Parts: sequence; C-alpha cells; structure tokens
Amino acid sequence: MTAASYPIFDADRHFYEPPEAFLRHLPKKFKSQFQYVEVNGRTKLAVGGVLTDYIPNPTFEVVAAPGSHEAWYRADNPEGLTLREMAGKPVPSQAAFHNGAAHLAVMESQGVHGGLIIPTLASVIEARLHNQPEAIAALFHALNCWFEEEVGFAYENRLFPVPMINLADVDTAVAELEYLLSAGARVVGIRPAPVPGIYGTRSMGFKEFDPFWARINESKIFVAMHVSDSGYDQIARWWTAGARNSDEFRPFEKEPFGELLDWMGRPIADSLSAVICHGVFDRFPNVRIASLENGSAWLEPLLKRMENIYHKMPKSFTRNPVETFREHIYISPFYEDPVEKLGELIGFDRILFGSDWPHPEGMATPMDFFKDISNVNEANTQRIMSTNLQDLLTGVR
Repeated sequence: MTAASYPIFDADRHFYEPPEAFLRHLPKKFKSQFQYVEVNGRTKLAVGGVLTDYIPNPTFEVVAAPGSHEAWYRADNPEGLTLREMAGKPVPSQAAFHNGAAHLAVMESQGVHGGLIIPTLASVIEARLHNQPEAIAALFHALNCWFEEEVGFAYENRLFPVPMINLADVDTAVAELEYLLSAGARVVGIRPAPVPGIYGTRSMGFKEFDPFWARINESKIFVAMHVSDSGYDQIARWWTAGARNSDEFRPFEKEPFGELLDWMGRPIADSLSAVICHGVFDRFPNVRIASLENGSAWLEPLLKRMENIYHKMPKSFTRNPVETFREHIYISPFYEDPVEKLGELIGFDRILFGSDWPHPEGMATPMDFFKDISNVNEANTQRIMSTNLQDLLTGVR
C-alpha cells in the first residue's frame, strides 16, 4: 500500500443495502411495488410486480469478492475465463457492506480517509417504475431516511452517503432536496437518463426543473451521476429481441456484441450534453456535477462533437460548451483509463479517484490506484486523490 502525506478521498464507494433500507420507512401503499419474494428457494426482487435479475442476489447475503473482476476490466484474461469464472467463489456479506462504523474501519485499514457511499440496489428502481414517479419518490425517501438514521450524511466528517432524488415531479424533488439539506447532505444523486413523465421522457436540463437546479445552485452542494440502469439496454434489445435462439439472461455473463455497444458511455454523455445544451450552467453557475463509475472513454469524442457543433451553431450557446464542461463537470475514471489523457482533456483539477469498493469490478486494494497514475506529477496526484473531492464536499470552487 502506498502511503501519502495527505488524506485520501474516494469518490466511489458502496453499500449493499439490506431490505430494511427500503422497507423500514416505506408507506404501506407502496410495499407491493418493492417486494422480496422466494422463487425456487432463492430470494428475488420484484419491482412494480415484475421479477428482476438486474441485481441477482438482492439480499446480498453472499456477493462476488471485492475486486474479483479487476483482471477482466484490465483486459488481462489470457485463459479466456468468463466473468462468472473469474469472480470465483462468492464471499459472505460483511458489516462493512452496510454499516458506517464498520465501513470506516475498513477504510482505515486501506489508508483511505474519507469517501462517498453510494447505494447499490437503488439502481434498479427508476428504470422499472418509470411510469410511477410517486412510488420512486417514496422508495428513495425511505432509503434516504435509512441512511440518515444508520449513518448520517457526514459520518465523522469522513463518510458521505449519496442520497437519491428522482426529478419526475419537480416539486417533490425540491421537497426531498430540502429535507436532505436540513439533514446535512453534502451531495445528491440523480440517474444519468431522461426524466420520465406522463407525457413522455425529457431532459433534466429543461427549464421545468429550474426549481431543483436553483436550490442546488444556492446551497452549493454537488450532484453525482453514478452509472445506473439508465434504460439503454433497449439498444441491445433492438438488435437481438427477435432472435429465436436468444439465451436467457444470466447475471455476470458477457457476450462480445453487447460489450461493443456503448451502454455505459452513452447515458452519461447524453445526460451531460442535455444539461449543457439546455442551459443549466448558464442559469445556475454554481452547479457542479460529478460523473462516477461511468469511465472516461466517451469523453474525447464527446468534446470533439461539442466543439464541432459550437462552430456550426455558435448563437445557440452563450459560450463554447467545451469550456462549460471543463468548468462544471468532474469525472472519476476507471482504473484502466489513461488518466494523463483525461487531464489533458478537462484538467487534473476535475478528476476524482474512485475505487468502487466493495464491488467486484472495483479495486480490492484502493491505494493501488497510485500505480495507475504513476506518470502523473505529485501536485496533480494530490488533486486526484484528495483535494478535488474535498473541494466538492466543502463547496469550494
């Protein structure tokens, strides 16, 4: 483990939420929308009355070991193992996966001082209840109340859970934001995807959402857009849904065509483009957004498209959208991404270290990230590993 003379801040850590995280505070009228059910002796999750395998083991009694998929994502698989084979034997759940004090103890052993705590199971909700915004809001509020009770939103000023907000009804979203601000939240999470509504989906950058962005702007907390089920798997279904030999979905299995489709980069690239093109940062200059666990391979072509479109339609922007991006957007790259290139594109003061611990695709040893940025100079390394997230958490621009 690499020692550092400054505190390490990790922008992408996770809890595996237990059932009570959603059920303890969920009003009775919504309990049928989020159920743990037994199917052939296994507990599955039914959302909106439909079974989902998006999270194959929603109780998280056993999980893939932290970092067990790392070699896969580094493209280091000479034996040609499947992702499931590479994961190996599941490990029992640990207190650190859902308890603040236990998680902090693990962070101490890892050499990490502080970090964001992002829910895992919450990612299934919005895509499966897109036409039931009241139920989404109730589930997110229940989860946020559980976080406040179990951890708080600034536990020992070192653990910072990311509460979730759905924007479908802006008044409800603002009310949730007010509750979270009063509870001490330093960050809120929204899904990188179009916002559902009774007339169809729409951009979170449209002016109808200005009351939400105005309160973010005033409070100077930041918004996290973490990778989620953004509904983009419909692109794969467009190509494969009619196949007569289509295989049944199996979690943690991959196939080449699906991997080639940009299911991860497109949602975040599209979402950030919507926020910029629809003028959020022009109207609310204090808003800052952190892209978490979306990688950065999508960034260079996106910035090139922005530059090109700006010169085609300069009067459609108040300034070059690339400059807007560089001022307001922070990115946590994957460990396999070229961080030096990312620094050239947006500046090292906009890069965040994120380990994704304890997820299997993350890092078993977070401080190993120092090896991945060994070519970055000391000042910029400190920005990535410490200063940038601290500034976001304290409202420094």
